Amino acid sequence: MRDWIESNLDRLYGFAFALSQDRDQARDLVQDCILRALEARNKPSEPAAYRAWLFRILRNAFIDGCRKAGSLVSIDEAFDISDDDTGWIGDQRIVNVVTIRIAMTKLPIAQREIIALVDFVGCTYAEAAQVLNIAEGTVMSRLSRARKALLDLLAEDNITPLVRTSRSRGLSQ
Repeated sequence: MRDWIESNLDRLYGFAFALSQDRDQARDLVQDCILRALEARNKPSEPAAYRAWLFRILRNAFIDGCRKAGSLVSIDEAFDISDDDTGWIGDQRIVNVVTIRIAMTKLPIAQREIIALVDFVGCTYAEAAQVLNIAEGTVMSRLSRARKALLDLLAEDNITPLVRTSRSRGLSQ
């Protein structure tokens, strides 16, 4: 069982971070998940079922935490956005990651968790269905709607670069 937990730690953390959008909270969620799993009396006996069970525990811990707190983390808190950040480098990869993370925070939890499970963590539709306790077909339709919602958010915030003219390139005609 310990090997099964250790083999899923990175994926559990990825899912926890996708849900919470906070590194510390994600670590706490994973730790809480592992403690609950180790203390449980009835545990699945097959690796795939055990993995889905771990993700369900983590998801439930996140939901419990949201209920206790009464709210979700804001975008500014999640990404520690500040105006005095002088070390920012305009690397396209970094911009893309931040853009997707910010868009993810705008999605409802149900859409965030389905994208996180399938696209970030790499769960199959069957595994995601087991974690969320829904039918596999429902996973596919929810994922489709969630991906469209994410793309719509990204399109709303999309900044299109200016088209360079011959004058802006320093060429004279």
